[in-house]
Amino acid sequence: MPSSTSRRTVIKAGAVLMALGMTSCTGMPSPSPTSGPPSTTSAEPAATFNFGTAAQPLGLDPALSNDVESQRITRQILEGLVGVDQTTGKPTPLLATEWNESNDGRTYTFKLRTGVTFQDGTPFNADAVCANFNRWFNFPVALRKQAPGSSFKGVFKAYSDEPGLSIFKSCTAPAPDTVQIDLTQRFTAFLQALTLPAFAIASPAALASGKADVLDQNRGGQAMSAFATNPVGTGPFTLAAWGTDNVTLSSNRNYWGDRGQIATINFLAYNHPQTRLQALLDGTIDGYDAVTVGNFDQLVKRGKQIVQRDPFSVMYVGINQDVPVLQNLKIRQAVELAIDKETLIRKFFIDNTAKATQFVPPKISGFNNDAPELGHDPTKAKDYLKEGGYAGEELKFYYPLNVTRPYLPTPEKVYAELSRQLTAVGFNIKPVPVDWSDGYLQKVQSAGDHAFHILGWNGSYSDADNFVGPLFGEKNGEFGYQDPQVFSKINRARGLPDGKERDDLYHTINAQIAATVPAVPVAFPISALALSDRVQSYPASPVLNEVFTKVQLKS
Repeated sequence: MPSSTSRRTVIKAGAVLMALGMTSCTGMPSPSPTSGPPSTTSAEPAATFNFGTAAQPLGLDPALSNDVESQRITRQILEGLVGVDQTTGKPTPLLATEWNESNDGRTYTFKLRTGVTFQDGTPFNADAVCANFNRWFNFPVALRKQAPGSSFKGVFKAYSDEPGLSIFKSCTAPAPDTVQIDLTQRFTAFLQALTLPAFAIASPAALASGKADVLDQNRGGQAMSAFATNPVGTGPFTLAAWGTDNVTLSSNRNYWGDRGQIATINFLAYNHPQTRLQALLDGTIDGYDAVTVGNFDQLVKRGKQIVQRDPFSVMYVGINQDVPVLQNLKIRQAVELAIDKETLIRKFFIDNTAKATQFVPPKISGFNNDAPELGHDPTKAKDYLKEGGYAGEELKFYYPLNVTRPYLPTPEKVYAELSRQLTAVGFNIKPVPVDWSDGYLQKVQSAGDHAFHILGWNGSYSDADNFVGPLFGEKNGEFGYQDPQVFSKINRARGLPDGKERDDLYHTINAQIAATVPAVPVAFPISALALSDRVQSYPASPVLNEVFTKVQLKS
């Protein structure tokens, strides 16, 4: 780990998350009617920026792909109604310049930015916005099975075939520059949820011509639509090329806002941390994400810039209760007791990564300081296995290969240590390594034979619902977890106004989840980027809302 003196070279992005943590204590912002487009630079973008990523994107339709590398690229191409303020973390105008919320919290009226066109020349207007919302709401069942990465259900609870369960009701266009979205109930984090890449607005013409809901294309083993290979939005960059290990974007000449300095972005995929590090040292790339513990000291010794994001993700061990033996609480508790979180964090995560006892990070309202924790006790774990009647059944443990995630820097090493700890108390573990690009996410998030798996959740907006809702708001294939009381409480909490009652309910939810161990939260990881001396500033964001028009390069 880096010494205390070496850490003076680290640039921290801490103030952003402190502000993010406070936003859930405030009311919904309403920008002033004078909010307009940002000031534009007069100089034509001319720079090329090469950025190292940990994997290829799994698809470039943000409504269907929620992995970090896909979103990193789609954030440059498509925009939503609402953005995120880099300083305060509050929702800020983007394609909508202002909005109003009805007194009952069920109707939002958005005034749209005018004079904006999609990259294919299609006009951006209220009809285009509603075409996107209606597409998401009406996703066919077959598509939902093929693309478990859709965020719509995690946020709005249900699709059009179950309208009584859905928070989303309708989108209407009273005027070309006005959109009205009606909800079936108050949803306190609605504006924050709209900042998700999944709710970026795509060209309706491109969605139609690219048959966006027909996944008949294949890239690297991933099923996707033609649209997902060539997305069209209103953002500052357009897709120029997508190769076997790189994605190239070009500056959008007709972009309505500030185009920044960069004319061409090359996203270059490196599966292994050391190859990313070497590419930076060789000058092949200008920066890369997912710095690992093993890279940290080398970067410091070479005097490279390291930008840390404050923790806004949780890494966990998933437990699948659809595997019969894991339906026994004692056996799930034995898993928690077997795991030495402190050792895992010390060995594999960047310094100052915090141990997790729940799934909501500490700076989010709703974090429970008193969430129950069994701690690390191998002897008790053995006792619990005996009491639970575990007879040595083989349990498959899935883990990803050839990838680095913000919440999981070295998955193979993390798995090896976890497997050692679980085996030591008596679990019969069968390793199931799956290449990330071979559908790891889909395999562990769908019903299947995975008993255990390692994964994480990176928060996308500052609300407790963004963490517990998608993971534990209903039964899913990842955990096979079924607690109607928790489901009901999560649904109620999302509709309560910000304040003590809502926070107290999330405290209860966190405690109840912790007590029943549907998964074991291990760490709130700190993720970091490494940058060359050419980079003057980078818009680091705990929610990964990093648009490259804001990258400042030295002249």
